[in-house]
Amino acid sequence: MINNSYLLGLFGGTASSTLPSTTAAALAQSKKQPTPPWSSSAKPPEQSALLRAALGGRDFINEDSAQLDVKGASADYKKLFALYQGLETLNVLANRAATKGVGALELTQLNKRFAVGMAEVSKWLPSADLDGIRLVQGTSSSSSKSSAAVPRDSAISVTGPIHEGSPDSLSPAFAGEVEFNITIKRGDNTTKTVAIDLADMGTTPRTLTNVLDHINGKLEAQGIETRIGRELVKPEPKTVTVGGKPVTLPPGPDQFALVVRGVTTETVKFTPAETADGVYVVQNNGTAGGLQVLKFQSDTGGAAPPPVAGVGETQWVDGRASQTALPDGVETVRASATGPDGSLWMVADLTAGPGNQPIKGQKDVALIKVDSAGRVVMTQALGAASTASGYAIAVDANGRVAVAGSVTGALEPGKSGDVAGVADSFVTVFNAEGQEVWTQRRGARAADEATSVSFGPNGTVYVAGRAQSAITGAVGVGGWDGYVQAFSESQLHQFAPVVSTAVGASQFGTTGADTVDAIAVDGNNLYSAGVEDGRLVVRQFTLDALGKPTLAAKRDLGEASGEVAGIAVADGKVVISGTTRNAALGIGTITMAHHGGKDAFVAVIDDSLTASVDDRLTYIGGAGDDTAADVKIQNGKVWLTGIADRPEGAKATDPTKAYLTRIDPTTGAVEWRRDWNGDSEQAAPLTLAVASGGASVLDRLGLPQGEIDQSPSRALTTATSLRVGDRFYVSPADGGRSVAVTIEARDTLQTLARKIEQASNMKLKVTVTSESAKEAQPGDLATALRTGFQRLSIMARDGIKGAVLTAGETGRDALAGLGLSQGFIGRSSGDDVMSTFGLGLPSNLNLSDATAVKNAGEKLQAAMKAVRDAYRALAPESNTPAITGTAPAYLTAQLANYQAALARLGG
Repeated sequence: MINNSYLLGLFGGTASSTLPSTTAAALAQSKKQPTPPWSSSAKPPEQSALLRAALGGRDFINEDSAQLDVKGASADYKKLFALYQGLETLNVLANRAATKGVGALELTQLNKRFAVGMAEVSKWLPSADLDGIRLVQGTSSSSSKSSAAVPRDSAISVTGPIHEGSPDSLSPAFAGEVEFNITIKRGDNTTKTVAIDLADMGTTPRTLTNVLDHINGKLEAQGIETRIGRELVKPEPKTVTVGGKPVTLPPGPDQFALVVRGVTTETVKFTPAETADGVYVVQNNGTAGGLQVLKFQSDTGGAAPPPVAGVGETQWVDGRASQTALPDGVETVRASATGPDGSLWMVADLTAGPGNQPIKGQKDVALIKVDSAGRVVMTQALGAASTASGYAIAVDANGRVAVAGSVTGALEPGKSGDVAGVADSFVTVFNAEGQEVWTQRRGARAADEATSVSFGPNGTVYVAGRAQSAITGAVGVGGWDGYVQAFSESQLHQFAPVVSTAVGASQFGTTGADTVDAIAVDGNNLYSAGVEDGRLVVRQFTLDALGKPTLAAKRDLGEASGEVAGIAVADGKVVISGTTRNAALGIGTITMAHHGGKDAFVAVIDDSLTASVDDRLTYIGGAGDDTAADVKIQNGKVWLTGIADRPEGAKATDPTKAYLTRIDPTTGAVEWRRDWNGDSEQAAPLTLAVASGGASVLDRLGLPQGEIDQSPSRALTTATSLRVGDRFYVSPADGGRSVAVTIEARDTLQTLARKIEQASNMKLKVTVTSESAKEAQPGDLATALRTGFQRLSIMARDGIKGAVLTAGETGRDALAGLGLSQGFIGRSSGDDVMSTFGLGLPSNLNLSDATAVKNAGEKLQAAMKAVRDAYRALAPESNTPAITGTAPAYLTAQLANYQAALARLGG
């Protein structure tokens, strides 16, 4: 027997009062979606009430006020209804603004509240976290192309500012001996070298204009197309705090950078006539937590002209060649080293992506490269899912880079360590271009961390640190143990990936707290230095043919009362440096006595680790506390940096003075020293690196030694309306932390394309597309009509799962300057794809005038329709139009006849 209520349910009808009560219950169960606020059966809110609420300062979006009349309905409905009410409230404001007779004062208030509501919607959407659909404020498309066109021109490279004021005034950068060569290699492999010597200008004033005319005249005479130009950098007003109140200072004079305008058929290389050793110091500067890279020119390695104070530099000291601020989000740098090309590599901790790299967790490790001119040219994040810290870095003769540290949580896909909340050691090797080659992670149950790394013979990589449990291939002693572990590399064939294998380990120490702070490899020997149960201990390990370390000797230098900064081996001697309060370390001859407090020290001992009459110990410092942040050995001399002579018991906010010094370790003589203050009297060096012949007169000009990396597009800040500091955000398609993409002075389409890809965690593919002059649209620049132009083109790398672009803050939105729409880029519908709906709400909507009001109303109506579409997508099977209301008498009679017929058929 088939009940009439079942048949009525199929027709979408409702039972009359004469039908069984089970019919109504069945129909109630067939309701799949809650009644939306736009339904004709829902009571609409009073427009006046919405207006009063908006002007009264209430939230525009209130999920708690959304009502659902279907038990167990998805939370997505409550969020959709709350958003709809927020959009409806914005629409009420727009309608009121469009009403005749609204005064200027009321319109101002309406516009102010409208801006608050738009900001609330913009903030709410990325955090809505809907399960069944995706909502974005902008558009949803499979690809996006910037409408802003960059004229295709000669390849350029932009320096930092080198001149301040009029280009026709004398420039300190060109004073004295300025000699260098420009070598041009053409596509046909022919090479021309042009010697530049400003002495050839004679009595002509060395202004920026005249110097560029001189250089370009030399290039033109040799038939070279590359030119050196200038780029205007407009300074921005600065805000400083005076007496606890912000004070805005007016912008300073115009600044100019050099621009190398090349062509694709010419490779440009700069070579100085004279060089000196370059010394890099990474420091904490000031009280705001900013990090800087300082480059110094020493008095060794050649007869290069002395540096001059750079444009915009602060706290300059004689001998300093450049000052570079590291990007925001860099929390600290614990180690640095120079590459074969004189560039500086650093391992840094990131608390946020520095504008060009997302981080997955709370803190990540990044490999940062700075060229010899002080420009940050690469930032490569490790990709830890939770937290990671970088402690050590090494660079081999081929330019390969190894970094080591600790990681908690996932690093490699699917590998989170044996205990998720416990730190593990890791080591990662990169090639000379900064691409990851391999990563090794130790996943024991107890904590451990790698504090030092070094390359050995045949590409072997050695890692050292401390561990609370046994390292693979070794036995634990107790407490925190020191360890040394070796990894070898292998490759099946030229195109196969490089594979690393642990080949041996040694674990040592006491039952107390032990660690290895530094290691150095010399041939078939490895030396370590660290503090073991409070004592300063140096160990020697022999390395077999496979690279396995075996302990050969040990020397106890006495009570540490401090820490080790570094170790190196040179000319049969082991040099150890650090800080100590111990005025009588166990080393024979003291060349400079302890000065009191905590002193830096340099110890020189025989490489056999046996006591010798040639052992030397030098204490460096004053009566207060001195630190040794880092130490390096260059040509047998010791370079040391740290904080000088700080009073004992000083507070963290008290002034600190930094120092950089070179010492003859055999005599203890100080051969070179510089001291300086930081901003707000705070300077704290972190790391040190030395580049042989890495400093020259090119530093004055902001030009790197060697070949420059030229890009075939103009700087965005000169070719578009973008300004330095403009930005937008990229967030994962499935939700998660957004990453800021910030425009910098030297950004081109090429560098921005890379930033966007990295910010999307490589989910987006961003290319620079070239279009011919025939494709130019009305309004394009005249130069574009002659040479063609370039645009950014963005799409999902796999064609499906892309990312979401979100506009930057009002007044600094980079998407508007690029002509890019915010929203989702990827497949928005289809099988196995979350349906995506774009509201099409520009973040700059306002009610400032009649045209703006009309535009806002139209955009809001379209956004409300998108919400209704999203509602239907949540339950597509229930969206067939249903007949509602009481079934008419003829239908009831017809169904009764069907029922009787079915009964007869059933016998």
